[in-house]
Amino acid sequence: MPPVSERPMPHLDGARHSWVRSGDVRLHTAEFGPVTGTPVVLLHGFPQHWYAWRKLIPLLSGDHRLICVDLRGFGWSEQPRRGYDTDSLAADVLALLDALGLERTALIAHNWGAGVGFRLCQQAPGRITSYLALNMTHPWTEHRRVLPNLWRMWFTALIEYPVAGRLVLRHCPSFTSYLLRRAAPDPATTWQPSDLQEFAEATRTSAHAGQSLFWQYVIRDIPAGFRGTHRRRRLTVPTLLLGGELDPVIPPSLLEGAPDADDLTVEIVAGAGGHLPEEHPAVVAAALRRLTAGRPAAPPR
Repeated sequence: MPPVSERPMPHLDGARHSWVRSGDVRLHTAEFGPVTGTPVVLLHGFPQHWYAWRKLIPLLSGDHRLICVDLRGFGWSEQPRRGYDTDSLAADVLALLDALGLERTALIAHNWGAGVGFRLCQQAPGRITSYLALNMTHPWTEHRRVLPNLWRMWFTALIEYPVAGRLVLRHCPSFTSYLLRRAAPDPATTWQPSDLQEFAEATRTSAHAGQSLFWQYVIRDIPAGFRGTHRRRRLTVPTLLLGGELDPVIPPSLLEGAPDADDLTVEIVAGAGGHLPEEHPAVVAAALRRLTAGRPAAPPR
């Protein structure tokens, strides 16, 4: 198996880094807060890694044990050749919980990581106490809402194809920076140049994982979506889904519909784009506290 990335890791006060054997892969985690705090697992999206949560961590680490995971192939986790489909990524997280001795945990996930989070909640609901999903559709989005918005995913054509996609991610860091900037309505205040550089460079070293993630979605998740495979799996975990009013990829219309869920609330954050942890970390922190406390949803914004 290829070695874990030797890139220098960005510094964040209070971080406890470890590498945990989770099934057939060694995952990197960055933990914050007291070990005895309420456990929360955080799953990043594309094109990022554990450092995506740097603005949220200070708001929650006082009383939570935050476990920021680098998904298979990203950040400082191992990069095997296979296993980048959503089911395998969810299985990685479940194996991680076993390895850490966590019977149950709250979950926060963003973007592609949120797709993994929904699958995990459907497959192992007894392990997740509550789920905060950010900037991602739920599994019950209606086809009639998806089709008019397919154009929003134009950029995936430059990433998903084997060989070509890896070349783009490995040799065009400016493309990665562009994807991050375009998702935020006000990129100048959302991103520091050093943060854009960090994620662009990280994506270069995880080009295989990035391309494979998109390709597995094409050959597995899209057909499963048309077959309704995951729509038939009921969601029983208390879930709050936050979307951005100005998200260029996942607009509010994609979050509508009639989900087959016991307790799923959708809220749209006014003026927000596709990177809520970067743009509005205080909103995300408040949402988690409401969710874990079992309080009703906030009024629409």
